[in-house]
Amino acid sequence: MLIKYKSDYQKITMGLLSYVPDLKDTARLTNEMQWYEQEENRQLYLWKSQETGDLAGVIGIEDEEEIILLRHIAINPSYREEGMAFRMLTALSKTCSPKKIVGTLETAPLVTKWKKEADKDE
Repeated sequence: MLIKYKSDYQKITMGLLSYVPDLKDTARLTNEMQWYEQEENRQLYLWKSQETGDLAGVIGIEDEEEIILLRHIAINPSYREEGMAFRMLTALSKTCSPKKIVGTLETAPLVTKWKKEADKDE
C-alpha cells in the first residue's frame, strides 16, 4: 500500500533512498530529500508491505500537468524479486489516474517493463 511521505518517516525514507546508486552519499541524499520538500509537485511515497507491515520501498515523483515522472524507486533488498516494484507502480498509477507514468533515463526501463506486463493483464 502506498503511503504519502511525512517527516515522521524521514529516517526510513532516507534509508530506502540510499539504495539508489547515485544517492549513496549522505550529502547528496540529504539534498535530494530537501529537493522533494521544496515544491508542491514533488512527492515521495512509501510502500508498506501488506504481508509484514514493514515500510519496504519508496517512490519519488514529479507531478506534472499530464504526466507523472518517476524519478526514483527503491526497494529494501530483502523484498526484491517479489514483484514489489510493479505493485508499487500499479498503485501509483491508480493514485494518479488519469495521468500516465513516465520514467527518467534511470527509471524508464522499469516503467516500460511494467507497462508491458500491465498490458498483458488487461
